[in-house]
Amino acid sequence: MRMLPPVLAAGLASGVTTHCRCWLLTRPDGFALGLTDHDRDLVIDGRTFEAQGGFEASATEAGAGMAVTGGEVAGSLSSARILPEEIEAGLYDGAELRTYLVDWSAPALDGLIEVATLGEIRRLDGRFVAETRSALHAYDQARGRLFAAACDAELGDTRCGIGLGGPPYRLDGVIGETDGSLTLAVPALAGSATGLFTRGLLHFISGANAGGSALIKEHRPGGVLVLWQPLVRAMALGDSVTARAGCDKRFATCRDRFGNAVNFRGFPHIPAPDFVLTYARTGEGRHLGRPLVA
Repeated sequence: MRMLPPVLAAGLASGVTTHCRCWLLTRPDGFALGLTDHDRDLVIDGRTFEAQGGFEASATEAGAGMAVTGGEVAGSLSSARILPEEIEAGLYDGAELRTYLVDWSAPALDGLIEVATLGEIRRLDGRFVAETRSALHAYDQARGRLFAAACDAELGDTRCGIGLGGPPYRLDGVIGETDGSLTLAVPALAGSATGLFTRGLLHFISGANAGGSALIKEHRPGGVLVLWQPLVRAMALGDSVTARAGCDKRFATCRDRFGNAVNFRGFPHIPAPDFVLTYARTGEGRHLGRPLVA
């Protein structure tokens, strides 16, 4: 049972209400904006909650137990507060959405109704529609280790142990050639082994994409990088970038490229799923007593 602050509860019980909804949307980069379905702006705790900001919410699900609940929020792409290129650039992915019930005659953020996270965002008829997920969605994520042939550590984390603070696995440079959205050449990477930055991360230091990052799909000879997805904001010659090495999680890569076999967090000799369907046949044993891991 949800308990409302006494002032809000008394207002709702009076039969004549002066209530509206306010939303506080906070992106992962820290940018926050306030919106309301009231017919005028509200200033609460020094923050302006903009009226008619092209933002509305559907009914949300609620239920007992640990099941994940949610709803949807929608907004106009013509709003000056929410830009389509920022949505497409992923700046709102995983943003926190707090919903408040507010008495607009004496506005205060003491009626918190829901805390949700933005999930899938799609475009529909000139608007964006975002799925909201309750905090319980975090419990749907895998926890603990998985028994698999591939490594389950992230390159550069404490379990991996590889340092990504500088060369050769982290290099700074400027864009020398680019098609503006998907492919770029960074001369500073030309001396690196081909493929070192495949599956890595490209961080933009300057230019239209400053502060953003993109996943690297392919690292070709000559310092040419191909991104997984086209950028919404165009890259330009001279933009400063930082490239971070990637890893395909295979034992051979960990051993030969990074010399880090001792920290490999996978099980390279685990039997494949079809192993349980095979028959034992005389003379087909492949283990001759030698060490499995060199």
